[in-house]
Amino acid sequence: MSAEHHDALFRSPLHERHVALGAKFAAFSGWEMPLEYARGGVVKEHTAVREASGVFDVSHLGKARVRGTGAAAFVNACLTNDLGRIGPGQAQYTLCCDDSGGVVDDLIAYLISDDEVFLIPNAANTAEVVRRLAAAAPEGVTVTGEHRDWAVLAVQGPQSAEALAKLGLAPAHDYMSFEPARLGDAELIVCRTGYTGEHGYELVVPWDAAGEVWDKLIDARVRPCGLGARDTLRTEMGYPLHGQELTLEISPVQARSGWAVGWGKPAFWGRDALLAEKAAGPRRTLRGLELTGRGIPRGHMRVYAGAPGGEAAGVSGGEAAGVSGGEAIGETTSGTFSPTRKVGIALALIDTAAGISDGDLVEIDIRGRRAEARVVKPPFVRTSVR
Repeated sequence: MSAEHHDALFRSPLHERHVALGAKFAAFSGWEMPLEYARGGVVKEHTAVREASGVFDVSHLGKARVRGTGAAAFVNACLTNDLGRIGPGQAQYTLCCDDSGGVVDDLIAYLISDDEVFLIPNAANTAEVVRRLAAAAPEGVTVTGEHRDWAVLAVQGPQSAEALAKLGLAPAHDYMSFEPARLGDAELIVCRTGYTGEHGYELVVPWDAAGEVWDKLIDARVRPCGLGARDTLRTEMGYPLHGQELTLEISPVQARSGWAVGWGKPAFWGRDALLAEKAAGPRRTLRGLELTGRGIPRGHMRVYAGAPGGEAAGVSGGEAAGVSGGEAIGETTSGTFSPTRKVGIALALIDTAAGISDGDLVEIDIRGRRAEARVVKPPFVRTSVR
């Protein structure tokens, strides 16, 4: 990455600390963020989160605030999930859809009160989510982007509560709930959320206080983790990533994210289209694929129906000598090597008409070679997120 490209990207308030830790950087949605660190790499960072604790700088995530009389009711009439299911002090995963039912973004809504909601969208989509909400807001309700006012640190892993207790935060609240806290001079929000499948927390910290909080976490022996491990962890859980499993062309019905839709609500963006798709059945469905042999799948690889008898194109061991005929029945959206399972895994959109069920064998075209995979229902690993 050139220096000129560096200059075009936003940087976290922790950038210099990442440099000091030997981070390898990559561009994420217009931000230069750590991919992995010198003393571990993706696999060690991934393992730390599954077995102990790790901290991710995810300050590139967006932040926005909706305030005013009836702010929560307004947000509830726009986003898919039902804020009426939760109360103040709780958070909720939800979706911002357009009229076609496509997904503009997936985000977390923090319900502060009937008159205030704090939102954390994805970095690339923050401006669009804020624009759509601001354009629809009634008089007296304001929508404000606060993207660079707050940093976000995700502390994840079975020892994450112990790590925060060392900092005097002593978190004891329930999954998907949040509480204000103080660490030194910093006032922050601690939320029992995460994107790894492990017990974890996300700390929303004032931008200028991020360094102090990060240093205390590192001193508490929490391993710094980059966005490479974040991606392998979320893929093992089958969690969707916007731009891959959720897009304007991939609806929550297709992505099996209908649980984040308040189907009984009288209004939300995309309601009519999503109800119609749900009633008719989606033309394609997101499924998990687990390789039976060698190979590492990636996104945008074609998926074919498996050969009869459970062998890929007549070759046992999970890998065929070359791509044979037949029509593609789908395409992978994400793929990686699972550090926990030591096997290639993928998420894929499979045509409903193909009649594929969990347990069936399919083939993935990995750079011109067919690799056999079994259709499974994610997650690929069992964890204790709650």
